[in-house]
Amino acid sequence: MDGGSLGSLPLLLRERIWNGSDFTGVNISLAIATWAFLVGGSTALLVGFQQGIAAMVIGNAIGLGFMILASVVASQRYGVEQYTILRPVFGLVGVGILVFTVILITEMGWSSLLAIMVGRAVTQVSNSTFGTDFGPESLMVTFFALVAIAISWWILSRGPVTIGRFNKFIAPGLIVVTVFLMIFLVLNTSWDALLTAAPLAPFEDDRLNFALAVEFNAGVGVSWYPVMGSLARLTKTPRAALWPSYGGLLGATLIAQIVGMAAALTLGDSDPTVWMLPFGGPLLGAFILLFIAFANITSTSSIVYSTVLAIRQASGNLLSRVRWAWLCAAFFILPAILAFFPGFMYERFMVFVTLSGAFLAPMCGAIIADYFVLRRQRVKLEELYRHRSDSAYHFSGGINWAGLGAVAAGAVFYLVIYNPVTLTTLPVFTYITASLPSAIVGAVAYYVLARILYVRRGIGGYAPAAAKVEESA
Repeated sequence: MDGGSLGSLPLLLRERIWNGSDFTGVNISLAIATWAFLVGGSTALLVGFQQGIAAMVIGNAIGLGFMILASVVASQRYGVEQYTILRPVFGLVGVGILVFTVILITEMGWSSLLAIMVGRAVTQVSNSTFGTDFGPESLMVTFFALVAIAISWWILSRGPVTIGRFNKFIAPGLIVVTVFLMIFLVLNTSWDALLTAAPLAPFEDDRLNFALAVEFNAGVGVSWYPVMGSLARLTKTPRAALWPSYGGLLGATLIAQIVGMAAALTLGDSDPTVWMLPFGGPLLGAFILLFIAFANITSTSSIVYSTVLAIRQASGNLLSRVRWAWLCAAFFILPAILAFFPGFMYERFMVFVTLSGAFLAPMCGAIIADYFVLRRQRVKLEELYRHRSDSAYHFSGGINWAGLGAVAAGAVFYLVIYNPVTLTTLPVFTYITASLPSAIVGAVAYYVLARILYVRRGIGGYAPAAAKVEESA
């Protein structure tokens, strides 16, 4: 089957393919990959072990919390692609603007990062096993990153069923590997040494370090937004979507991140492709590193699946007839180019995560305000698929200006109190961080703008207040 054909009709007309355990496996294989260990290692740059655990729990719990409300609930309930059901929030053209800017850049960045990590992992194993001397930015890193991209494309081009089959094998293996790493860590690491280990590269202000660590992990949590809705719509029940999304991602991510942080603190390097070999030994460490590197490939396939669907839908008729395999290949062009600069994404990993969160967080806030508050979880499916101006969700020129305005307002608020590029912050950042407040700003801005621009004028398919009162009665 053409993988892209799954995006042409509402899922209500098709079979849902994943139960709770299937979706849990998908989420675990997404969560436990070398990037998760890298997140733990990056957290160790700022804080020690105990503060690091607190920062990861708080940050991921917050980011995942509003991300799941914004992405999973509506798509699963109505069986509609994540970016199709965004039309009431941003309009058809507005969705396209966000897809071809924020979403596309974010997912291409993640895809290139995961592929480069595969390249670094394979070259590290080669150096250890065969005595080669491939550096972290050598052409061999690029070569194996390109191989990873090619395999990801092959899996992706065959649609979500193939992705699910790989995840059934990958997810249990990742659980075993991660549990082994935790046991090995406990048996071979002094607990006192771990608790007293200093952060690898902290700033002078301890409160700022903790706030930065929390915000970084919140950015990791919200960065799941571009993929979760389109994956959750393939589940059979709301329960099979909601709890595996939150529990699977939160639990698996935290375990892998804690292992990565502990290893970084004890071995002095935040990069899992560096510490995993000496940590697990030349033979077992190599096997573990290669296995987790392969999990990066399945993660990439799952991540890119919903993004390519979004590109096809947001383009209108322009890309509707392009073969799914060719469309997937086109997506990987920029990640493949970035693979020739393996140090670029690696050195800017924390900046990339937090900067993308500056836009994704207020997006989530706007979506939550629209779906849960203004529409009371009611979306008219027929209006989603009506031709442009015939749809109640077309607004003016296909743009819901309340949605785009809310994203802009939240992103500006985020960047004012915390600039990930320059690392400048306002004093309030150390108390409230940035992602959750910017999501709240996005939600409030959307509510106010939507009521002024559309609700009072009967535009946008919002139910009149009187009708809501009658329904509740």
